[in-house]
Amino acid sequence: MQLGLIGLGKMGGNMRERIRRAGHDVIGYDRNPEISDVASLKELVDKLEGPRVVWVMVPAGAATQSTVDELKELLSDGDIVVDGGNSRWTDDEKHATELAERGIGFVDAGVSGGVWGLENGYALMVGGADEHVARVKPVFDALKPEGEYGYVHAGKVGAGHFSKMVHNGIEYAMMQAYAEGWELLEAADSVTDVREVFRSWQEGTVIRSWLLDLAVNALDDDEHLERLRGFAQDSGEGRWTVEAAIDHAVPLPAITASLFARFSSRQDDSPQMKMIAALRNQFGGHAVEKK
Repeated sequence: MQLGLIGLGKMGGNMRERIRRAGHDVIGYDRNPEISDVASLKELVDKLEGPRVVWVMVPAGAATQSTVDELKELLSDGDIVVDGGNSRWTDDEKHATELAERGIGFVDAGVSGGVWGLENGYALMVGGADEHVARVKPVFDALKPEGEYGYVHAGKVGAGHFSKMVHNGIEYAMMQAYAEGWELLEAADSVTDVREVFRSWQEGTVIRSWLLDLAVNALDDDEHLERLRGFAQDSGEGRWTVEAAIDHAVPLPAITASLFARFSSRQDDSPQMKMIAALRNQFGGHAVEKK
C-alpha cells in the first residue's frame, strides 16, 4: 500500500525504511529537507492516491496538534490519520472528533522499539474503529516483529496510547528495580564483579529481559558507569500513568515510586534531606554535614 509519513527522526526514519523493505510505497516529510522526500505537507498529500493514509510521527502536544490541524484542511473524506507518537490518550479522542467533522478516520498507535526497531521490529498497540485499523493493517504487519506477537488492536480510539502509557509505566518500575539492585551490589565489599553478576542473570533466571541485556551492554561500555551523571529525565508517560491510576483509584506503588526517584535524581542537594538531617539533629543530636 501507499503511506505518507510525517516525522523522520530517530524512529520515523527507521520506520520508513522498514516499511519500504516490506514492499510498500512510503512518501516521507520532515522539516529537515536533507531527509525529506517532499518539501511540504501539501506536496505529500498531493502525491498520495486516495483514499490516503498519513502516519504522524512527531512530538506529542503542540507539534502533533498543529500537524493534525493542517491535515484536517488538506485531507478528504475517507482518508485516515494515524498518530504513532507518544500522545496522551485524551488527545486522541479530541483529534478523532476533530477529523471526523471532515469524514477523516483516526487511529492511534503506541509504538515501542526505539533505535532497535529497524532490525527487530516495533511492538504496536493500536486503537480505533475496526474498519480504520484494517486499512492500515499492512503497515502494522510490516512494522511488527516477526512471529505471533508484537501487535494488538487494543480497543477504541485512545486504547493504543493508553496501553503504551501503561507499558512505559511498567518500564519505569523495571528499570528502577535493576538500578537499585546494581547500586546495592556495587556497595557490597564481598561482590567483586558486579558486571558479571548482571551478565549471569541473562540466562535461566526469572528476571532476565531485554532491559537486563541492555544493562549488560551499558556495563560493558562503562563498567561502573563512572562517565555518567546520576540524572534521568521522564518522558511524561510515567506521569500520565500515575495520574490515570489516581483517576481509576488503582494503586501503583512501584511505578509511582520509580517516577519520584527520577525527580530525586535532579536534585544535587536534596531540600527534603536537609529537613530530615535537621530533625535527626534536633531529636537525637545526630551529626549534620554543612557546606
